[in-house]
Amino acid sequence: LLAGKSILYDCIVIGAGIQGSCTAYQLAKNKQKTLLLEQFVLPHSRGSSHGQTRVIRKTYEEDFYVQMMHESYELWAQLEREAGVELYRRTGLLVMGPENGEGFSRLKATMQRHKIPTVFLEKQEFSQHIPNVNLADGNGALIDTFAGVLYADRALRAVQRLFQSCGGVIKDGEKVIDIRPGAEVTVTTDSGVYRGRSLVITAGPWANTLLRHTGLQLPLKVVKINVCYWKEEIPGTYSVGQSFPCFIEMEPKEGEYDIYGLPSNEYPGLMKVCYHMGSETEPDERDKQTDRGDIDILVRFVTRCLPGLVPVPAVVESCMYTVTPDHNFVLDSHPTYGNIIIGAGFSGHGFKFGPIIGKLLSQLAMGQVPSHDLSPFRIQRFQSHARSSL
Repeated sequence: LLAGKSILYDCIVIGAGIQGSCTAYQLAKNKQKTLLLEQFVLPHSRGSSHGQTRVIRKTYEEDFYVQMMHESYELWAQLEREAGVELYRRTGLLVMGPENGEGFSRLKATMQRHKIPTVFLEKQEFSQHIPNVNLADGNGALIDTFAGVLYADRALRAVQRLFQSCGGVIKDGEKVIDIRPGAEVTVTTDSGVYRGRSLVITAGPWANTLLRHTGLQLPLKVVKINVCYWKEEIPGTYSVGQSFPCFIEMEPKEGEYDIYGLPSNEYPGLMKVCYHMGSETEPDERDKQTDRGDIDILVRFVTRCLPGLVPVPAVVESCMYTVTPDHNFVLDSHPTYGNIIIGAGFSGHGFKFGPIIGKLLSQLAMGQVPSHDLSPFRIQRFQSHARSSL
């Protein structure tokens, strides 16, 4: 167990999902001696970064997300060049939502304010541009023309490979069982002890489990997501090859969540359409959570809006979201220990931000001023929630 005593890392990162892997890569690129720890053997499908695809978009109501995505796109392109692998495919993103609803109007305004290349579709031209989709009454539609599909698994592997080529060390299949804060942080796993000048925790659904060792609990809720794939009646109807876009249907009522979809691609003839929320679960007991209420909502949606799909999911996979009360991320230093950095609560929309979040968390870990304003992501916004567990 004393094996790690000899090496002092500049930084230890716990959790090799997209956020941790991008953070570790940025650190190693900045000549920091970095160790990336992962509790499962890689690659694995137990967390929130697996699966073949994610949506990449700039379509957000909040200015701060749009600004971060400007840079994230540049960083993804840079990663693509460095890795020599295609990580992204431009398909456009169709957004449908209640025309006079607050959310849709805010989205439109933000898109225009940031001059994001957008096509606004009138009801009558909708069916010409978007065949095989029924626009619900009262819904408006717009297309973010630069949005598309990120190849998630491929991106994760590429970033980890680049990290190692910069001299970074990955140890997978090592579960962290203790963290001792201090000027040097000591991290104990089930097979070793490691020391770092700083520590970054990007452990997804396991964030609070680890933070307990540091006397902090955040208001994070872990939910299991049913990732559903639906069979095309006629193969190719909704395919990337037919230039079918990704889409988001904004929720019409308070307390409901968006539905999103990606063109058929990873499984030929199957289209990924999911509900953007799930039922609360324990991260280690994920597969015991069998609630299918979200699937009922999707069946109704597919029947009404996507007539070219068989309205029963052909494949259902599992994923987890770690959700904050306001659905914004946590990117901050620990309130008591400045050399422990936390990236958590990505609330099911963090993957596309991976490279920029990696940059910001690495800046915090190196004691630099972060290059974006992190006030929306600070822990203190949960003042009433965040409770000391000491």
